Amino acid sequence: MPTSSTAFRLFGFPVHVGAGFWMFMVLIAVTNSSAEGLGTDGAIILAALIAVFTLIHELGHAVAARATGAKAEITLAFMAGYASFVPTRALSRWERVGISFAGPAVQIVTGTALYLALGGPAEWPIQGLTPAQFGALWAGPVIGLFNLIPILPFDGGNILEQAIDLVAPRHSRRIMIVFTVVVSVGSMVYMATQPGLRGLVIFMAIPLLSVGHIIATDRARATHVSGQAALARAEALAWATDDVSRFPQGYVPSPWFRASQQLRHGHPEVARQLLLADLSDPSQVNWWPPDAAPMRSLEALVQLLPRPLPHGRPFSDFVLSGILLRLGEYTEAANYAAGSYNNGRPAMLAVHVARAAAALGDRATAVAWLRTAAATAPAHTLQAAIDAAPEFERLRSDPSFADAVSS
Repeated sequence: MPTSSTAFRLFGFPVHVGAGFWMFMVLIAVTNSSAEGLGTDGAIILAALIAVFTLIHELGHAVAARATGAKAEITLAFMAGYASFVPTRALSRWERVGISFAGPAVQIVTGTALYLALGGPAEWPIQGLTPAQFGALWAGPVIGLFNLIPILPFDGGNILEQAIDLVAPRHSRRIMIVFTVVVSVGSMVYMATQPGLRGLVIFMAIPLLSVGHIIATDRARATHVSGQAALARAEALAWATDDVSRFPQGYVPSPWFRASQQLRHGHPEVARQLLLADLSDPSQVNWWPPDAAPMRSLEALVQLLPRPLPHGRPFSDFVLSGILLRLGEYTEAANYAAGSYNNGRPAMLAVHVARAAAALGDRATAVAWLRTAAATAPAHTLQAAIDAAPEFERLRSDPSFADAVSS
């Protein structure tokens, strides 16, 4: 999710505006102020219309995404805007194509309507435009059509990727990256040889920069996922065999595993102190939750803790409330997670309250806490947590449940 502050909501969508967006609009105005027929006033009009139609474009994506039940929001950043969305169900290929096409389509239609409303000529060649007509033409239909070029990161590229996915589902992204690089480099070389097109070379650098970002992001995500999987396997192996040699460098067995070792060796007070010390530890977490721990081991460890259960580091509170849910201690889990949420408001603790409430049959409370979580949680993280929670099984067909998740 975006890190820039939310400037406003439009038709229910959060709209995040980064400083880079305004910087780019200023850059457009400055670089076009000396253009023949525009001048300073015309350049400002052009920049303003590009800003407006960028928002309209992303609104088209967001509305189309919401029509499928997805939760969407809009970000306006340097040289780009984008509508991010998280589906609440599996989307068909045609639905994804529709979401991609909706942005440029609404931009082209509204831009053309404004251009004609301003008295812009419809015959070719187009000449003698006023600054406002020129701005409407470029900010609307021209940039909208440019966005349908079938290379990444443009919407046309996303549409083509869906088509390639029909015949090469495991290789569509790689094919699109190679195709984008070839087309972009070829276009830049051609433009560089044409005096009238040299000024557009910089625009063809955008796909190359985007592809570089896509590659870097995919590699970072793969590394992160691989590292998390290795850590989870090491924690599970420790519980199964007591072998702690497989932990990645910089990571350690969970305090729950270490406490379990002490308890098995007849040192319940040491085990208790290990758990309490972790709750009060403010340092960065370097362990994986005891997801593979036997229920009886977790139950014995929870019994060591004082009542009322102490609160501390949000992640440790999250793990403890999750353990209470696993043990079926739903009332205690709800009270503990609610208290932890009130201390620091981590969204995933709100999900734990909702899970406990759902397990207790309190549908209204579960939906209310899900709505609270949805207000601040990254949409993809929230959806993953909800999908993995068996307590929500009876609520998944409830319209209020779906509304809370997508609110």
